[in-house]
Amino acid sequence: MTEQFLNLQHSESVVAQMSATIFVGLVQGQGLTEADEDQLAARSVVIAVKLAKYTEKLVKSDEEWMQKDGASSYLLG
Repeated sequence: MTEQFLNLQHSESVVAQMSATIFVGLVQGQGLTEADEDQLAARSVVIAVKLAKYTEKLVKSDEEWMQKDGASSYLLG
């Protein structure tokens, strides 16, 4: 196996971590063969991205609540 170098952005790292957790759940549920490894890995990433997008839609980060001019936080309704 050759060395691999990755330079993931924070959001990519979060999705990769979520994917790994999902992958483990899928493997525990149905087992893993070399033939279906790529399919399960791809499915894990698709599910993780779907969860991340759903979270982004429903949850606002601290930066999203802050006014750009540095004033106090406010809610946009």
